[in-house]
Amino acid sequence: MASQLSIAVTFIAFLALIIFVGIYSATHKQNTTADYLLASRGVNPWLTALSAMSTGQSGLLFLGQVGFAYKIGISSIWLVIGWAIGDYIAWWFFFKRLRQISEETSSDTVSALLAHNTSGARWISIVSGVIIIAFLGSYAASQLVAGSKALNVVFGWDYYLGIVLGTIIVIIYCFSGGVRAEIWTDAAQGIIMIGSLLLLLTVAITNGGGVAQLWTKLAAIDPKLVSLSPTNLPLGFIPFLFGWIVAGFGVVGQPHILTRAMAIDSPDNVNQALYIKTICGLVNSFSAIGVGLAARVLLPGLMDGGDPELALPYLAQELLPSIFVGLMLAGVFAATMSTADSQILCCSAALTQDIFPNFANSYKLVKLGTLTVAMIVLSIALAGDDNVFLLVTFSWSALASGLGPLLILRVWQLPVSTFVALLMMAVGITAAMIWSLVFKWSSVVYEVLPGMAASTLVYLVARLMNANPFLERKR
Repeated sequence: MASQLSIAVTFIAFLALIIFVGIYSATHKQNTTADYLLASRGVNPWLTALSAMSTGQSGLLFLGQVGFAYKIGISSIWLVIGWAIGDYIAWWFFFKRLRQISEETSSDTVSALLAHNTSGARWISIVSGVIIIAFLGSYAASQLVAGSKALNVVFGWDYYLGIVLGTIIVIIYCFSGGVRAEIWTDAAQGIIMIGSLLLLLTVAITNGGGVAQLWTKLAAIDPKLVSLSPTNLPLGFIPFLFGWIVAGFGVVGQPHILTRAMAIDSPDNVNQALYIKTICGLVNSFSAIGVGLAARVLLPGLMDGGDPELALPYLAQELLPSIFVGLMLAGVFAATMSTADSQILCCSAALTQDIFPNFANSYKLVKLGTLTVAMIVLSIALAGDDNVFLLVTFSWSALASGLGPLLILRVWQLPVSTFVALLMMAVGITAAMIWSLVFKWSSVVYEVLPGMAASTLVYLVARLMNANPFLERKR
């Protein structure tokens, strides 16, 4: 087993490097709210791409996705393929326009864009702000849980200690330079994520006797592990895949990723960022699946009373020299922190810019809002469920269903009244929750599809009625 001291030294060294990047970014900051929230809309496409990738993949990649592949086998690849297709379509169709309209309307937050040029703007700001804090805050809490799980495996630390450590690091990021510090550290963390996953995958394949040997051993454990056809799909494969495509498209409702597009230096550079992000993201995702499959052969005991979501840190300890275990742990922790800091800052923006707009122009009060949100997220993490995959996927679906369809309407400047906007948000989230929690059909079709469909249906019905107070033209 790797030396605990060597692992700790390497982990701390990489963590210190990331924190240094965040602090160094402060040398480029301006002490304004606009710079704190959107880096003065001056981020280059490489930084945007790496930041969007790392903040989007997070603990779901290192723990949730690896654990998912460990349990169900190669058919988990359809989640990656479907999600990537949906994400690509969303960026291509929506994000360039988002960058243009957010600047034209001087919208620094998602809620500000949703409420722009509407008679009942205050209500839309408040409701959307509460949705962001509730669900994005839970999403951020799941990242702190993911990081603490990895620390628990390697160092034996109590979960609570890891969660508190993660919160402190996130606050340092946010206070250093706002979204600029987040994007810079996200980019550095994205590079660590790619390198650490590729390293572990290569070593795992070698130790398993090569790809062919691993495949044979997987088939011997359970033939379903090497079958591309998912099992237990009452509606068939096409609805299952389409559900994950829509889940990827649900990025249109994720404020922590939308702000990356809003902060890029030019709308014309959005497509360049998309290509970089897609390539790097697919490398990470396929590597995570490979690690999960290799772990099923090399560490079969996790299915019997263990936690498959911890396959990656266990495998790293088993196969890698201590210095690389530290690198891998830094990769896991970096992935979770890169997402948590982005989400906490988005929640802070919702609190101080949208729910309490009197704080909007005070740089100090905005930072106080960030600290307040961090404490709320910490409380959720300490009290919440430790299943990373479920926490992330449900929070993602609620945000996609509640905010996504309305944001598309706003970005394409289609008419929608305050009443319809509020109804769309409420119906979208309610439909997703009923699908997931009451009917429990998420394994058949991911709940983003019925949630976004229900929200869109509200608008279409109102549009057909074509009468006030349901619709109003853009002023």
